[in-house]
Amino acid sequence: MKTVCIATSTRADWGILKPLAAALRDCGLIRLQVLATNMHLLEAYGHTVDEIISDGFTVDARVEMPDADGAGDTARAIAMGLCLSGTAKALAKLRPDALVILGDRYEMLAVASAAAVMRIPVIHISGGEISEGAIDDSLRHAISKLATLHLVSAEPYRRRVIQLGEHPSRVINTGSLGVWNMMNQPLMSRKELCDDLGIDHATPFAVATFHPATLDPVNPEIRCRAMLDALDHCAGLNVIITYPNNDTGSEAIIREIESYAEANPRHVTLVKSLGMRRYLSAIREAAFVIGNSSSAIIEVPAAGTPAVNIGMRQRGRLHSPLVIDCADDTPSICRAVDKALDPAFVTEARNGENPYFKPDTLQLSLEAILNFVNSLPVAPKKFHDLP
Repeated sequence: MKTVCIATSTRADWGILKPLAAALRDCGLIRLQVLATNMHLLEAYGHTVDEIISDGFTVDARVEMPDADGAGDTARAIAMGLCLSGTAKALAKLRPDALVILGDRYEMLAVASAAAVMRIPVIHISGGEISEGAIDDSLRHAISKLATLHLVSAEPYRRRVIQLGEHPSRVINTGSLGVWNMMNQPLMSRKELCDDLGIDHATPFAVATFHPATLDPVNPEIRCRAMLDALDHCAGLNVIITYPNNDTGSEAIIREIESYAEANPRHVTLVKSLGMRRYLSAIREAAFVIGNSSSAIIEVPAAGTPAVNIGMRQRGRLHSPLVIDCADDTPSICRAVDKALDPAFVTEARNGENPYFKPDTLQLSLEAILNFVNSLPVAPKKFHDLP
């Protein structure tokens, strides 16, 4: 029986990967392993490895990384080296036949590099996407070149991975696992969610998540403050704010949102990690979602909820008509929020196409992984030249 290891480093990627992990674990055809690293192991970000365990999974390896908040890009590069070293030691013990990686984060490049050098085939989910405002954009494409099988979330992304030289037979458009999760997971009622968070279920609320745009020359706290100032103009609205990831600049954003929550205790709820079920429930019940997370572009429209996408971080991603792009100044954000709250806009936009939707994403992903691991070992990769 083959062994497949899933690597996860944040609450966000685990929330997307959890149903796939369950399908792999329960199919009876492979052994599943879980490797957790980075934010999952940091108390400052909620120690979300505990969520993996509470979801009923065994964490087979933990790769510690230093918390580089406030220490800058050099510290993160050093942390990548430590992650690569720790991953190599973990994989030497786990000895999986294949490794599953989602996305584009710097620690995932370290994980993929270790696997590639150790000749463990990498299965990459969500390659070919574009996010021009973050260094993640380059890291994502680098991970794709280290991977052997690619599960992409839309047809333009499939074409882009092939353009990178990957063979078309190994690039499969499965649709987005995040969208599948949004449409298929059992969620909390509005009252259950609000009672759990301690907020009034009769008052409308927004969900806000703001990450550093690592290629933006402007300090991230200035960008975040513009969003918070815009939220001040939303009378009669509660706000659920989640913590950012731990990229360079996150510590400044955390100071801003903690200060904002402290100054507005009656209508602001600050949460380090909602977990998948609470997060998907929150975005389904929200009046709108705001910030610069990829989730606002991919998962949120599947809930039928408008999303305000601020600034440059996600520039270049495909999105549905429910996503409203705006500049990162307060007046522009206020206009975008007004549009998101316009019932006519919401009704019309909900009828638009979601480029990430496929009804059978989970099954397509499961079958692609099983077919791949059952064909191992595979021949060395060759660069696929376009005609």
